[in-house]
Amino acid sequence: MPLSIELRAVNLATRAERFSYGKKLRQHVRRERHADLKGVGSRSAVAILAESDPERVPELVAERYQRMMVNPFAFLRGAAAVMASDLAHQPAAGVKVQACGDSHLMNFGAFSTPEDNILFDVNDFDETISNVDFTVDLKRLAASVAVAATANGETKSRARALAAATVAAYRKHMFALLDLSPLEIWHSRIDLEQQLKSIGNKTLRRKLAMIIGKARGEGLEKDDNFPRLIRGSELRIADKPPTIFHLDANANAAHKFDADRAFTMYRDCLGPDRRHILDRHKIVDLVFKAVGVGSVGTFCCIALLMTGDSESLFLQIKQAQRSVLERLGGGIAYVGHQGRRVVEGQQMMQAASDIFLGYTQDDESGRQFYVRTLKNHRLGGISEISEAQALVDYARLCGRTLARAHARSGDPALIAGYMGKSEAMDDALASFAIAYAAQTAVDHAALVKVRSSGDKKKIKLVAA
Repeated sequence: MPLSIELRAVNLATRAERFSYGKKLRQHVRRERHADLKGVGSRSAVAILAESDPERVPELVAERYQRMMVNPFAFLRGAAAVMASDLAHQPAAGVKVQACGDSHLMNFGAFSTPEDNILFDVNDFDETISNVDFTVDLKRLAASVAVAATANGETKSRARALAAATVAAYRKHMFALLDLSPLEIWHSRIDLEQQLKSIGNKTLRRKLAMIIGKARGEGLEKDDNFPRLIRGSELRIADKPPTIFHLDANANAAHKFDADRAFTMYRDCLGPDRRHILDRHKIVDLVFKAVGVGSVGTFCCIALLMTGDSESLFLQIKQAQRSVLERLGGGIAYVGHQGRRVVEGQQMMQAASDIFLGYTQDDESGRQFYVRTLKNHRLGGISEISEAQALVDYARLCGRTLARAHARSGDPALIAGYMGKSEAMDDALASFAIAYAAQTAVDHAALVKVRSSGDKKKIKLVAA
């Protein structure tokens, strides 16, 4: 019986039978095979990055590369397409999930639920797509830990141990979810205040406590992810070029955006309950805002909405392109509205999705978008958790969080069965992470060399 057919037949089997089947998958792909990094010798990371340049706002292409050149970790953050291309050559375990697609360390964050609980969860879903092997996200997370550790001056052996600890945290939490029903798994959450009790590093505990305060709305006006407001006869978002600026209706097509039409379509995709809340607000200002590292240059706007009582709401309207995970091949593709892909992926993976999550498009430019409440409740720059113990505590937290997110769409019994209770998978992925950290350093150096040369002809040639 073909493996894919056999796997579908497993879905309604007992938990013990599914766990046994997960173990059986090791016969097809031994866990030790995940240790090797394959297929990177013939590709150019710079060329892969350059492929998306024509689709970005021209003035911000240089800004994107400038952010990526800071260090290898910044490069990794912006190079999701590069890693997706590389992961296409790596072995797959055979257990599919809804993948985040960009599960590096800084794509996790804290959120406040309507019940005022503070959750820690996956934060970025630009690359999310279904039917992806669970190891894809886990390898990117482990690699990001190794890259972050080496960028912070940790030894190779220490970086490897940190990556292994991250995978172990994922594996052990998957075992913890193993005995829960599908409904119990769906409602499971990573409560940040509860997680504080298991974190030994005082610096990280203090930082997380500050994040909890921000997630409850304390001091958001001091959060640099939120635009500065100018108070006059009318509230207005302050310009901060080249990363925050008001759109010029007379500018070239790269800057045009029919906000009224786009918001009408966005409103139509919401349920009546959320439309009721949205209709209590009106848009008073709209700016373009460059965000992240890999997303710099994609079209992203921040809208300021106000109620009649001057209560503010920030919405982010972010361009959704095709997921880089389509580079994996094997039939992984999304046919339809790319903004809807992001929305559906976030709803599948997050324990408590944003009530304003929706999608829209700009008909003239053909750009597709997803919309969400503007938030910035992350841990901040990696330098802020540079202490070794803080980094391992944080990495373990991310590992547990990714396991919970995968368990909603995947089968914990299959994943746990494949990974097992030994450290075999931890060890294999740690080896992969170290190998990928070394490759990332090489790719980062190549980008710095090409971009610093100032030879645009050379850059085009590399991208050809």
